Amino acid sequence: MIYALLADGFEETEAITPIDMLRRARCEVVTVGVTGKTVTSSHGIPMVADITIDKADAAAAEGVILPGGLRGTQNLDASEAVHALINAVAAKGGAVAAICAAPSVLGKMGLLQGKKAVCYPGFEEYLTGAVTPDEQAVTDGNIITAKGAGASLEFGYELIKYFKGAEKADEIASQIIWKR
Repeated sequence: MIYALLADGFEETEAITPIDMLRRARCEVVTVGVTGKTVTSSHGIPMVADITIDKADAAAAEGVILPGGLRGTQNLDASEAVHALINAVAAKGGAVAAICAAPSVLGKMGLLQGKKAVCYPGFEEYLTGAVTPDEQAVTDGNIITAKGAGASLEFGYELIKYFKGAEKADEIASQIIWKR
């Protein structure tokens, strides 16, 4: 199971696009409300999460996704439960994925040391110890990061590639008529 963590202020495209793409690839994705069962996006769109953070089972998690949005990222970073879940998934080698401003959470936690990672321009200072290539999305081991809303399709592609392989990622890209 893959948890997509949603906190008030999350960026819609950065959350919904990878969730949609992963579900098309037949991955089990569960949305997790960090700030409540109903979470409001950065543009005022309410979304009802599948579960709240207190119901997340780290033992069952194969991966965790952190969408960006400045306020959403700040709310993710302020949650001890989010940090505990990320640490548990990372400790067992599960996928830890973040987009836009959210890779800053991983950097502050020390998870990007020596890894390639990208983020929204201007947040690189928070990617402590990371190498920051000029790419839209990058996978380094179990860490998957992307620059922002415009990189959401590439982020979803990288996630599918990680969980289901390049052939499945190419299949989904073709189905949604997206050329890389």
